[in-house]
Amino acid sequence: MSIAVLTTYILVVLGLMVIPGPATLLVLARSVSGGRRAGIATGLGIGVGDLIHSTMATFGLSALLATSALAFEVVKYIGVAYLIYLGYRAFIEKPGNLDMAAAPEISPGKAFRQGIFTEILNPKTALFFLAFLPQFVHPESGSVIGQFALLGIIFVALSICVTSALAIGAGSVRGWLNRNRTIGRWQGKVIGSIYMALGVRLAFQQQ
Repeated sequence: MSIAVLTTYILVVLGLMVIPGPATLLVLARSVSGGRRAGIATGLGIGVGDLIHSTMATFGLSALLATSALAFEVVKYIGVAYLIYLGYRAFIEKPGNLDMAAAPEISPGKAFRQGIFTEILNPKTALFFLAFLPQFVHPESGSVIGQFALLGIIFVALSICVTSALAIGAGSVRGWLNRNRTIGRWQGKVIGSIYMALGVRLAFQQQ
């Protein structure tokens, strides 16, 4: 894969991860209530859940490409449309609430398991991977399975790094969010703009 594709992918993933979302708020809540170890364990669990989703997407979409290159392209452009749809919905929705519900104190092991199941059982995550990963895969660049695997590993690694950093600085991050309530007002618009810009860019990438 080209450096340009990987760089774009990493920047987009980081942009989506650093904006407060359900996973971010869960890690922060666990960290504040159960300490850094519980927060890091939650983030690791979420990372494992993402790894499972990306693995399923890798083998499913690779099998589709092996069957029909045209079918893969159809799925890819359906993914573009889905990303634009996600962006539109995020952009027009009402400002999000960044309040973190009180999370009961639990052990790191239980926090890890809960993180896994929370992410695995989220159907939106599965749809996101199915729509997102194919946009950065180019069959002419080499092994499709290898490209999917690399993208999945990078996503999980970035997720673990970001959530671990949040867990370590949970008190400061939570205080900053509480002091900057306007973030909730712009949260959806920023995420929506990233999704729509990515979808439009990828839709015209090969033209």
